[in-house]
Amino acid sequence: MSLTAEERRQQLVDLFKEVQRCEKCPLYETRTKAVFGAGNADADLMFVGEAPGAEEDRQGLPFVGRAGQLLNQMLEEIGLARDDVFIANVLKSRPPGNRDPLPPEIEACKPYLFEQVRLIEPRVVCTLGNFATKLLSGSPTGITKVRGTPQVHALGERTVHLLPLFHPAAALRTPAVKETLRADFATIPELLQRPLPGPVPSSEELEELEEEGGSTPPPPSDQLGFFG
Repeated sequence: MSLTAEERRQQLVDLFKEVQRCEKCPLYETRTKAVFGAGNADADLMFVGEAPGAEEDRQGLPFVGRAGQLLNQMLEEIGLARDDVFIANVLKSRPPGNRDPLPPEIEACKPYLFEQVRLIEPRVVCTLGNFATKLLSGSPTGITKVRGTPQVHALGERTVHLLPLFHPAAALRTPAVKETLRADFATIPELLQRPLPGPVPSSEELEELEEEGGSTPPPPSDQLGFFG
């Protein structure tokens, strides 16, 4: 049975409180504030970045620095505002010195992110950069090869359109990356209008089909570029 909007919001509040007191990895010892995420709890569009930076750690909010300003600008260019979307990160605590997330840290935070997707119920999840893309796509393929190509993935209990994008921080450093990011952003409105994808068959279901002599169903059309 699906949850009501009120039930989802209450569970998000409970999850927020859990993240604030989380001590599942050593990052809790050096953070100022845990950064749960922020935005519209009923958003059709969700962005997932890498980890909080210094300003995010200080304020307890995601994407509040220069990368966040660019994200806001690109949202405006496609007719959306920050209040229309939900923004989160793979990690909820800042790695010291803004170093890359470590595998144990990603594993510790992963359940929080998947629960956020379940409760917010987005239609489209945009991954910003390598770490979010590799985690949510379940593939080691880097962002340069998959950016801008929609995929279909089951994230927890929800099947969504997943759109890998360059991280805004990379766009700030390289003008060509910024223009590529802008072009990929322009595809988001059409993607939001697509029907929700059907459930992706599990590995167990695929094995059962093969044992029964049935043919393996082709991946959804949005996945063809990913599996090719």
